[in-house]
Amino acid sequence: DAGLWTETQPLGFRRSKGPCKRQSLEEEEEEEGANGGFRQQFSTQEQPPQICVVGSGPAGFYTAQHLLKHHPRAHVDIYEKQLVPFGLVRFGVAPDHPEVKNVINTFTQTARSGRCAFHGNVVVGRDVAVPELQAAYHAVVLSYGAEDHQALEIPGEELPGVFSARAFVGWYNGLPENRELAPDLSCDTAVILGQGNVALDVARILLTPPEYLEKTDITEAALGVLRQSRVKTVWIVGRRGPLQVAFTIKELREMIQLPGTRPILDPTDFLGLQDRIKEVPRPRKRLTELLLRTATERPGAEEAARQASASRTWGLRFFRSPQQVLPSPDGRRAAGIRLAVTRLEGVGEAARAVPTGDSEDLPCGLVLSSVGYKSRPIDPSVPFDSKRGVIPNMEGRVIDVPGLYCSGWVKRGPTGVIATTMTDSFLTGQMLLQDLKAGLLPLGPRPGYAAIEALLSSRGVRPVSFSDWEKLDAEEVSRGKGAGKPREKLLDPQEMLRLLGR
Repeated sequence: DAGLWTETQPLGFRRSKGPCKRQSLEEEEEEEGANGGFRQQFSTQEQPPQICVVGSGPAGFYTAQHLLKHHPRAHVDIYEKQLVPFGLVRFGVAPDHPEVKNVINTFTQTARSGRCAFHGNVVVGRDVAVPELQAAYHAVVLSYGAEDHQALEIPGEELPGVFSARAFVGWYNGLPENRELAPDLSCDTAVILGQGNVALDVARILLTPPEYLEKTDITEAALGVLRQSRVKTVWIVGRRGPLQVAFTIKELREMIQLPGTRPILDPTDFLGLQDRIKEVPRPRKRLTELLLRTATERPGAEEAARQASASRTWGLRFFRSPQQVLPSPDGRRAAGIRLAVTRLEGVGEAARAVPTGDSEDLPCGLVLSSVGYKSRPIDPSVPFDSKRGVIPNMEGRVIDVPGLYCSGWVKRGPTGVIATTMTDSFLTGQMLLQDLKAGLLPLGPRPGYAAIEALLSSRGVRPVSFSDWEKLDAEEVSRGKGAGKPREKLLDPQEMLRLLGR
């Protein structure tokens, strides 16, 4: 399960003794040069390289940041299919985790650089083809992420009441394509399939008292639905056991301490674990110890009183694999899920869940599938490994396509937090600059955006600039002010274009 939205350290800030001060790209460059960091020397005679990045999420922005920082004359154009930038930082990070969104400040600084331009509302692969970008730029980096979800591929998956966690997250975070989702929360039990950070995010949003969400940037529409919610119990189901969960300790701790709720864990799922956790790596050990304590120890008086007054519950169900979504008697919606009972073969991270032949039915009115995100192929000219859902590459260089690179989830698969994506994107940027220095990229001038702008104009596509986004941003902030929220997100692309006078 993708855990991008769990990074706790706001990136782009340096730890220092004094007040927190943001560094400019130039100051960071000087510091890195002084510390003997990665610094390429480029000739001032050469053509300024025109580089294009597709996707404006963390991978796209970190790649752009690295290129601008390490090449004094590079120009980077960032293309984005949405009208607004920042990808999963805007549309994936949970509304009650505002500290993770601080990274937007760093990205804004990059976008405002005189050598960087943002072009939103441009769908690469539809409005402009990748070969057209390759003809206009010295290099093209694909950083468009994983915009699809893994299907369950079980009977009943298409029934009303079954959603992907990705669409549900997009709905409460204001992703335009998910604004009509309208989940029916009139049932008392919800089941989430998958045990990663996204599953815990979704469970937490379903169970958090609405008054705790009122001051976040959750959409007003989602808040209205959550206020009417009758969901009292959420089961978070995994095929494997407590030692294989994919969420982090921070997310688990938040769930355990969630106001108005109490956890339900079956102590028998934890038999024999005490001895087995001695050998596991420290983060996994701490996580499993917290699960074990929650499942087996009696809470103290204060915690017991808090749990006794809780009106909502959540629980982890282990060793269960979805077999079928069960329909209501009239066949019109989901009314439960049939789970195959599993056992583990092998140990640790590599353990596989195999069916025992037994199954059980769990009644519920809402099923959310959180078994992972998936990248899509972007253009017939770009190689794509559909089994792994990535662009085949070596350290970010797309195999057999010189001058084409990738970073982020489309490069390595949908795993890791923002910090992982940052490191990964810097590496791709470094490879690109090495190739440039070695003379492996086209020589001579390239037209860059001038050529693409003419193509888009002839096709009736009107891109949105970063200063356009800043107008929309100001509008969102002003709409949020009245309600005491950081912002009220704009959901309708047509309304956004109207506000920009289009």
